[in-house]
Amino acid sequence: MQHEPSPQPTSARERRVTLADVAAGCGLSRATVSLVLRGSPLVRAETRARVQAEIARQGYVYHRGAASLRRRGSNAVALVVNDLANPFFAEFAAGVDAALAEAGYVLLLGSTGESPDRQQAVLTSLAEHDPAAVILSPAEHSDPARLHRVLAARLPVLVFNRALDRADAAAGWDFLALDNRRGARLATEHLLARGHRAIAFFGGHRDSSSCDERRGGYREAMAAAGLAPDPAWLIECAPTRLEAARHAGALFVRDPAPTAAICYNDAVALGLMSGLSARGRQAGRDFAVVGFDDIPEAAVAMPPLSTVAVAPRECGIAAARLVLARVRGDAPQASRTLVVPAQLRVRASSFAVPVSEGIPA
Repeated sequence: MQHEPSPQPTSARERRVTLADVAAGCGLSRATVSLVLRGSPLVRAETRARVQAEIARQGYVYHRGAASLRRRGSNAVALVVNDLANPFFAEFAAGVDAALAEAGYVLLLGSTGESPDRQQAVLTSLAEHDPAAVILSPAEHSDPARLHRVLAARLPVLVFNRALDRADAAAGWDFLALDNRRGARLATEHLLARGHRAIAFFGGHRDSSSCDERRGGYREAMAAAGLAPDPAWLIECAPTRLEAARHAGALFVRDPAPTAAICYNDAVALGLMSGLSARGRQAGRDFAVVGFDDIPEAAVAMPPLSTVAVAPRECGIAAARLVLARVRGDAPQASRTLVVPAQLRVRASSFAVPVSEGIPA
């Protein structure tokens, strides 16, 4: 007796076409296809047409009810920072995670290493997990238009630390800023009050919005004291400890050399202190150093680091609560800008008394 073959549970023809099938068919990411399906204005016309043609070819049916349910049910928030190795961002991430856990959410974490291309890849990958919101500290040289294309128009986004442009506000993105200008001004005024006049600004890149603001506060304090900084005292380097140590010698290539430095952040300040030590100088004894951030290590460095405190862990908590208010619909419709206040913490690294001669070369 010949038996009929057992029917397959689902034939290839009957298998439901998925979003991944459409994405593979037109060579785009799932996140981009999802943006087209949701009617996002951030997708270029030619890309939209390409996706729609592939949808028609494969017979894909978009289940809007299920998609809406998934979005409402998402309990993850994505955090993307520019340098996870920086203790400031480790503290910030810990604050974000603590506030999310308290609200029943989980954290999706990505780091860009200051690369805009890496940032796009990280955001695209995270978007495929359909997070409820995104908190982003942009990489240097970020292109706002590229960011707007990868982040869904209706996805709550909070930009932290570095401003992009006013398109953020147009997209409804909130901005949590540090009081960079006032903090750097306080630090510079502190060194001026100790008698220093040759004060450098050390570290960071001037085309970073946060560095530009901190330099602005430094210049304001110097100008108020009737001083014009020597351009040679404005030292640029990557805002890391290792790069700061490597560039320490740049402070002493010309006379008169500075007797003190305002550093872009604490990582830079700690690196500069190491670089000074390698050159026979000691922070707090014959060269004054002030940082920015007040990471936990600042208080236990040798010598303890004077710095501008902005409470990174508390910033993370505030960022998470702001973005969750957007997710719940509890925030005002208009985008918001909040500024974290800055306070000066005076410790031993800025005790150095300026001298005009006698410091070893």
